[in-house]
Amino acid sequence: MLPVVTLRLAVCAAATAVLAPFVAVRWVVLVDGVLAVAATVDWLRAPRPERVDVGRDAPDVLTRGMTGRLVWTVTNPTRRHLRVALADELVDALGAPTRRTTMTVPPGGRARRGVDLTPQRRGRFVLERVTLRVTGPWGLAARQRWRPLRHVLTVYPPFRSQAQTELRLQRARQLQLGERTVRMHGGGMEFDTLRDYTVDDEVRRIDWAATARSPHAIVRTYQAERNQTVLLLVDCGRTMAALVGADPAVSATAVADAPGGTEGLARLEHAIDAAQAVTRLVTGMGDRVGMIAFADRVLATVPPRNQTDQLRHVTAQLSVIEPRLVESDYRAAFANALGRFPRRSLLIVLTELASEAATQTLLPALGLVRRRHLAVVAAVVDPVVERWRTAAPRTVEHIYRRAAAIRALDQRAATAAQLRAVGVTVIDAVPGGLAAALCDTYLDTKAAGRL
Repeated sequence: MLPVVTLRLAVCAAATAVLAPFVAVRWVVLVDGVLAVAATVDWLRAPRPERVDVGRDAPDVLTRGMTGRLVWTVTNPTRRHLRVALADELVDALGAPTRRTTMTVPPGGRARRGVDLTPQRRGRFVLERVTLRVTGPWGLAARQRWRPLRHVLTVYPPFRSQAQTELRLQRARQLQLGERTVRMHGGGMEFDTLRDYTVDDEVRRIDWAATARSPHAIVRTYQAERNQTVLLLVDCGRTMAALVGADPAVSATAVADAPGGTEGLARLEHAIDAAQAVTRLVTGMGDRVGMIAFADRVLATVPPRNQTDQLRHVTAQLSVIEPRLVESDYRAAFANALGRFPRRSLLIVLTELASEAATQTLLPALGLVRRRHLAVVAAVVDPVVERWRTAAPRTVEHIYRRAAAIRALDQRAATAAQLRAVGVTVIDAVPGGLAAALCDTYLDTKAAGRL
């Protein structure tokens, strides 16, 4: 363990160098020798860093854009005051104002220092160690060594559509509790109770057998079936890495680091938010929801469940997945879904439409699932491309850009038309609208009894 020179020793050495032209050389040599000896003695007297107890108290989970507290604790086992400098492995994406701190620890006591973390990127962050520097009693030299201190911090994506999802869930539950709303729609409903007939009831709902045994007409009430299955297939291929609604003049890094808003986010971020919304709504309605994330292979799987913690499981799996710069294999993903979850489901594919893969691989692959499942393909349309199509061109560059936008949107519309022609429901929403559109599609499908 080599000694570390402190600022105090450096200042003393610099002062000696400044005075050197004005004093005899032997005095300069003498002073430098004294400083060297003093620094050596100070280094020897400094406690070894491995004798110092160090701890890190940090949250296991944070949400991107939200603030959490990280606290370092240093315990002094010696009989004199310790001056300790600490450096942690905090990457810039965690949003910490500093990763270093200094503290003076009393004999036999402990000291704490903290820092606020405001993560700017979702994912899994592994903190492996901290570096401790213990200064000697004279402040001339220090011992430095890293200490293993592993901690795994998972940053979840923000649930941007949570408020509107909760509102839809509340309204859907109110309709289920009503006596003549959702319960009165035809197929796909389970018998609930019998009650007296009222003037606004449908005659076809009268239970004639029960009416024969009662002085009043009796009608049947129904409620939507529960424990039905929704399966989310989240595309994590190269097309999902593209930014949606981003100004071309703004760098991708700057956009990715912006915690708020829905524009300028990668398509995968919109897909994750929609997956969170559907998971919350489906489990809140008593149905089962599962998730498969895929690119050229299956990356993560959450089996269908109707438990209240299913949202946490889905979010945890998606939080650590980044877009892969490969073509997505829809056929492999669908085959995996059919093999693992054969029960009839509402199959929601979160992907991108304006690509050759959508017509060359997605459309043929849907033949695997359409006979058994209801299929929904959902994507986010880029509003910037729409603005390019409608904007009046002023330069040659604008003309080419408008032509490219028209071609991209026409290809998108053609892909959607091909999917609808084979019975697939297609949702092509603006940023911020995908989650709401998918939730409404699920509720409409459930109310119509199509599952």
